[in-house]
Amino acid sequence: MEKAEKVDSVNRPGILLEVVQVLTDLDLTILKAYISSDGGWFMDVFHVTDQQGNKIKDKKTMEYIEKALGPKGNNVSTEGKAMWGKRVGVHSVGDYTVIELIGTDRPGLLSEITAVLANLHCNVAAAEVWTHNMRVACVVYVNDESTHHAVDDPTRISAMEEHLKNILRGQGDDGKEIRTNISVGSAHADRRLHQMMFADRDYESSEDLEEYGINPFKPVVTIDRCEEKGYSVVNIRCKDRPKLLFDIVCTLTDMQYVVFHASITSDVPYAVQEYFVRRMDGCTLDGEDERRRVIKCLEAAILRRVSEGISLELCSRDRVGLLSDVTRVLRENGLSVMRAGVTTIGEQAMNVFYVRDASGNALDMKMIEALRDEIDHTMMVNVKRVPAAAVKASDDGGRAKTSFFFGGLFERFLA
Repeated sequence: MEKAEKVDSVNRPGILLEVVQVLTDLDLTILKAYISSDGGWFMDVFHVTDQQGNKIKDKKTMEYIEKALGPKGNNVSTEGKAMWGKRVGVHSVGDYTVIELIGTDRPGLLSEITAVLANLHCNVAAAEVWTHNMRVACVVYVNDESTHHAVDDPTRISAMEEHLKNILRGQGDDGKEIRTNISVGSAHADRRLHQMMFADRDYESSEDLEEYGINPFKPVVTIDRCEEKGYSVVNIRCKDRPKLLFDIVCTLTDMQYVVFHASITSDVPYAVQEYFVRRMDGCTLDGEDERRRVIKCLEAAILRRVSEGISLELCSRDRVGLLSDVTRVLRENGLSVMRAGVTTIGEQAMNVFYVRDASGNALDMKMIEALRDEIDHTMMVNVKRVPAAAVKASDDGGRAKTSFFFGGLFERFLA
């Protein structure tokens, strides 16, 4: 049974994204939502559950939501850090250096990046990696392996940036741009990844849509006009998954569109979403070129987080060089990382890798067993096959559990 979270406040630019971001960062599943912000007041209702489909009963979680979404929401960042640890996605991850990279994807690239960071005596505390249309973007949080503080020496940062640029260039120049950015501070990983890939114009390639064919992951996006109220109406139907609402709202916000009303429902296994929007200047999407661009950008935002093949959930005691060792083993076994999430909570490291073999095919489970034997025997491994085609009905309604939230695996490891 879901819990309804109601949010009433004075309307201001970006408030919808802030609310959705708070709920998403807590790994809550948004089953339904009703959004209205026409005029000076913002009124939203979200029906949410935890990742197991249960009603939210934890008092700390409920108190955090109320404070984060209440009038004093800007004052909970310190408390939120202490409560949720160094989880990727939370606004601030503490005393870390943030590395942002984007370039052309290739097999073994993540292994090369983590090896460079290990050689430079940097410990990876958290990271998120996405691939889409042969491009890769990643946000990595590192600190010095001896001091555990952010790396802020300009000479060392310059050397780190040069090494990473060389890795991104690879064996040759394919004409595509590469970018690196290193800073000390905080960043919301998921939003930065969307912004980086949007700036990289990954939406211009139709490769993913051709590859997916009749696959139910393929989104259907249409844009119509509501003449009576003067809105553009964006309708989306696609395979439901965690963080879908965040990905769409984030993209609309970064493209400078304002959501005035919206209805979000889940007709398992699909999500149906309707948005009444205008541009920041109050105009609707009148031109065909503008509508086509918005459709492509929303399709890309949905597909960036879609993964097929096998997901490997790895949980172990954290140590310097752990990520480098794990990605090396994946590379040596001919596995390509399609998406990855790395999290450190206390002394425990929890990694999720969505992998296929180097040719892009789904993996044979025998290879997974061989991989399990090669990785540290103290490491707990959970293997899941990510559905690629028709979604079979199950006890959870067919919803794909693709969030980087370990739940039972982490609890068993601590025990």
